[in-house]
Amino acid sequence: METAVGAQLASLSKIWTYPVKSLRSVAHDEVKITMEGLAGDRRTALYVASPEHARTGNTYRGKEDNRLHLLGSTDEARHAAEERGVELEVRTGERYYDAGTVSLLLDCWVAEVERGLGRRLDPMRWRPNLFAAANQPISEGELVGKRVRIGSAILRVTKATGRCVTTTYDQRTGESDAAVLRFVAQQRNNTMGVYCDVDSAGSVRVGDILYLC
Repeated sequence: METAVGAQLASLSKIWTYPVKSLRSVAHDEVKITMEGLAGDRRTALYVASPEHARTGNTYRGKEDNRLHLLGSTDEARHAAEERGVELEVRTGERYYDAGTVSLLLDCWVAEVERGLGRRLDPMRWRPNLFAAANQPISEGELVGKRVRIGSAILRVTKATGRCVTTTYDQRTGESDAAVLRFVAQQRNNTMGVYCDVDSAGSVRVGDILYLC
């Protein structure tokens, strides 16, 4: 279903940043979006320093430790890694993204998985920056290539977000529920949410309307 330019797409419900990549989120009522992404988002990352590890020289992620998203500091993360025999190096000053500058998740996409599994799911499983309540159902594919205005910022949707095992982790316990990723892989082409680049910097706040532009 084609959504017209200028149409109201959704209402912004939550804003999250992740000061340290793969660690606990920080919620915001309002945040500035620069051309490089949300202010303060993923400016620090943990890299594997153990020479025998399969990811030596690469980032240490939830794939390597299901507890990371429960931790709030690099010291906690380093201690947790040491328990598993992994030495970490802390790096700062860059933007440590996987594949996109800003991640956007709509509640209608989460609701589709909830209906399939018959239970409620915390949207934080997908670690979005922006979580919004859609005015009407729209797929990720329909948004790719579109521009979205939120507050005084304009984002350009670049791709649907491919998913991995970290989406199976419970946000309170870290326990894995394989059924979540299985459903997303089998029923949603292994995608959930979209990545966006920033076309115009600005500020966004909870309650802002998302418009197609």
